[in-house]
Amino acid sequence: MRTLFSSLLLPLMLLATPARADLHITRDHGGYVEEYKAKYQRIRDRRERVIIDGICNSACTLVFGIVPLNKICVTPRASLGFHQAYYDKAFTFGIKVTSLEGTSELMSYYPQPVKDWIARNGGLTTEMKKIKNGVDLWKIVDPCPEEY
Repeated sequence: MRTLFSSLLLPLMLLATPARADLHITRDHGGYVEEYKAKYQRIRDRRERVIIDGICNSACTLVFGIVPLNKICVTPRASLGFHQAYYDKAFTFGIKVTSLEGTSELMSYYPQPVKDWIARNGGLTTEMKKIKNGVDLWKIVDPCPEEY
């Protein structure tokens, strides 16, 4: 009887428990803005959490403008990198050509704490500007709870 009860209860418990799929960012150097926007909109719509546990550079940082900040946390290994947007080098003969329109779009997504940090650090340029774990990062996003 106990085995029958257990075999019926377990599947019901699994159905009743909502699936939670956290996104762990450990080494993301960025990519195409449109792909990141779609990815983070799916995460936001599913109400999933994002744990930044390493490098999150370039388009990866759009997470802060799309996923609610209360669904994002950073570990001691977190590092963010910001720079101006540029066109795909495949279309510019391998030369990095910045996009003022793309940079403006990036900035439009960022919440005020990100914009404030960027402004305090000279604005977006072609050079990567990084925030590592610490007070500056915690002004933008909370540290993860100890269990991460």
